[in-house]
Amino acid sequence: MKSAAPPRPDQNWLRAFMFTIFGTTALIISYFPLYYKELGFSSTQVGYLYAVGPLISMFSNMIWSYASDKYRTIKKIMMLLIGGQLTLLLFLTQANSFGAVFMIISLFYFFYYPVYPLADTMAIQTAKRYNRSFTVIRVFGSIGFALFALGIGYVISLAGANRAVVIGIAIGTVTLILSLLLRDGVVKRSGGMELSGLVKMLRSKEIFWFFICVFALALGHRMNEAFLTLTMAQLGADEGLIGWSLMLSAVSEIPIFFLLSKYGDKIKELPLLAFASLMYAVRFVLMGIVSDPMSVLAVQALHSVTFGVFYVTAVRYISRLVPTDYQATGMALFTVFWSSASGLISGTFGGGLFESAGRVTFYYLAAALAGLAAAGFMWRHIFHRD
Repeated sequence: MKSAAPPRPDQNWLRAFMFTIFGTTALIISYFPLYYKELGFSSTQVGYLYAVGPLISMFSNMIWSYASDKYRTIKKIMMLLIGGQLTLLLFLTQANSFGAVFMIISLFYFFYYPVYPLADTMAIQTAKRYNRSFTVIRVFGSIGFALFALGIGYVISLAGANRAVVIGIAIGTVTLILSLLLRDGVVKRSGGMELSGLVKMLRSKEIFWFFICVFALALGHRMNEAFLTLTMAQLGADEGLIGWSLMLSAVSEIPIFFLLSKYGDKIKELPLLAFASLMYAVRFVLMGIVSDPMSVLAVQALHSVTFGVFYVTAVRYISRLVPTDYQATGMALFTVFWSSASGLISGTFGGGLFESAGRVTFYYLAAALAGLAAAGFMWRHIFHRD
């Protein structure tokens, strides 16, 4: 008689944790701007509050992820980070001036951004423990983002944008409770965790080439992310349609994640990364061509074969390249290139380019950057020699 499969509570608790932390993401990205407007801040001030995030994350990701690798714990670091987030959200409920809010949000970002590469690292390690794909855990983040984006929007429509911070505290409390139930998942150290080893890893041509291509693609991705809502508003979309466009992109990831969890390992990473980058180029060209908001909704469906394919494949690739002792640090570096540095540059210069050159040129430049990334990934695949 065949024995039953062993219980995997740590995998299930991690899925629930992923679900809730992306609820915080939906709140911060989609609804905190409404909260800032409720406080009476100008659009320029709101821009400052968001520009500081990528700047803070460039070093906060590295600090916390290096500490995780150094002390061989992900769970305790994430508990500390979420506790810091909750404390700062409590302070935020008492802040009204721009200076006070700016200081609190800057500190909040220091604890906010590093949670995601650490959670991905834990998901990679948990998946390896059960010989599963990373995507069967990470997909719950996409589900959480989509459902929270709609649910939070409904609550705010009834209670008002001034309740956004209270919602954040509620989500954070649940997340902290779930973090207590996680299994640390770190593997036995194979050697000393030394800075010299980290430097040697960074000098790898394969890792260096990968990050350069990621950065080129990330610039285009962040340009689109930062100015998608403005583009839709220019084309006549209302707030409801913009909300549905965000949900559509999140939902479109889900089937791709499941598909890659089953078949992704059978395809080499670099051609898949090149394919995703090429589809990004197509997506951005279409964004330059569209003339009505409903067409933008259709283009948003390409999020599945752009971000969905790219992110899962990139995580699989870097987890193979980076030594076990530096897994969290490797994911933090990926986040710095994919999100922090690219977000800072696109946010700083993208607005001026969008305003001076126009939407079409703006998106064609994003398409060119994606095409450059596609060429880089394919070049490495064709000419790489083991």
